[in-house]
Amino acid sequence: MTSISKDPTRERLLRAAGELFYREGVATVGVERLCQAAGASKRSLYQLFASKDELAAESLRAFGAQEVAGYVSPAATDLTPRARILQVFQRLEERAAAPGFHGCPFVNTAVEMHDATHPASAVAREFKDRLTAYFEKQAKLGHARHPKALAAQLTMVFDGAAVRAVMRAAGLDGLAVRAATTLLDAAGLDVPA
Repeated sequence: MTSISKDPTRERLLRAAGELFYREGVATVGVERLCQAAGASKRSLYQLFASKDELAAESLRAFGAQEVAGYVSPAATDLTPRARILQVFQRLEERAAAPGFHGCPFVNTAVEMHDATHPASAVAREFKDRLTAYFEKQAKLGHARHPKALAAQLTMVFDGAAVRAVMRAAGLDGLAVRAATTLLDAAGLDVPA
């Protein structure tokens, strides 16, 4: 992970929060454990963040762009819109098969918070909206019928596939790519000859 803050204590807290919250969940990780992992005091945490909830939102915001970049490559300009979308699902398949995959951190956070107005839920939704917007942009470029609906469906498949991998503690074995392909075919997006 790259540097995200000029304050080393803040950066350590954000990094520890991002890693621990992803692996174990926000509610499970206590402030003491978080501070210990970051090598910071509780006093420092509360001087830098108003609450653990604020820290959860800020850590998600700090590392969200890196998470999205792991799926969406801006360098994929030589690919067709269809291939760009399928690349997202191929990367999901790769990640889901790897040890330490705990699903989508945005979905995990929103589900755990149980409150759409929670600051971390708002950040999670913002990043999910970015993924949906990416799908919609590619769908428009690929002349898909109903690009907005297709984008929402693709996001649902992405989220559902990530949850399935976590629940089964197993890879997806091509299921996510096949589901996305079916949606792309039905929408007429760059249908291969």
